[in-house]
Amino acid sequence: MDPDTNLDTLMARYQAGDFAAATALIERISPQLHRHFLAHFASRADADDLLQETWLRIHRVRHTYRPGEPVLPWFYAIARRVRIDHYRRATRTAAHERSLGQRARVDALSEKEDADQAAEDLETLLAPLPQSQRDLIWMMKVAGMSLEDVARASSCSVGSVKQKVHRAYENLRARMSAMGPKKRSVGGPP
Repeated sequence: MDPDTNLDTLMARYQAGDFAAATALIERISPQLHRHFLAHFASRADADDLLQETWLRIHRVRHTYRPGEPVLPWFYAIARRVRIDHYRRATRTAAHERSLGQRARVDALSEKEDADQAAEDLETLLAPLPQSQRDLIWMMKVAGMSLEDVARASSCSVGSVKQKVHRAYENLRARMSAMGPKKRSVGGPP
């Protein structure tokens, strides 16, 4: 890969004030981060807002990135914190609205139609897993991150990541076995 297009190099240049490097990073990483947020939220608008918030936060804390370290786990760690903050804020807002007697019914299924069918299928398959296992599988299999990168992004040891992913795979195998061959087939009977 050309050194000018290497994400780590682009981040180091961005830290040094290179506007072109910042633009290149945004163009290269935004689609991945957007898919990451779409997999966790039914609303495309939420995913758009979270992506924007992530880039604002990256800009504010860009001085904390250590050149020479892989930048992708650093991005995903920030995106994870933004998502958690959004969830907490939404939870507090919902609790506040209920306390005021305003019972708002949110129908996430109607907005789910906007998401890609593949992301829906993956999310459905991963839904019974604990959030930490879903995040790890998403980072490893969808974002293509290495074990070491996932460990950095999730603030876990490599061994812990391996253990959680192994447990997640076991859970998925059991779930797919319970579904049987007829329920797993997408196209119907031949």
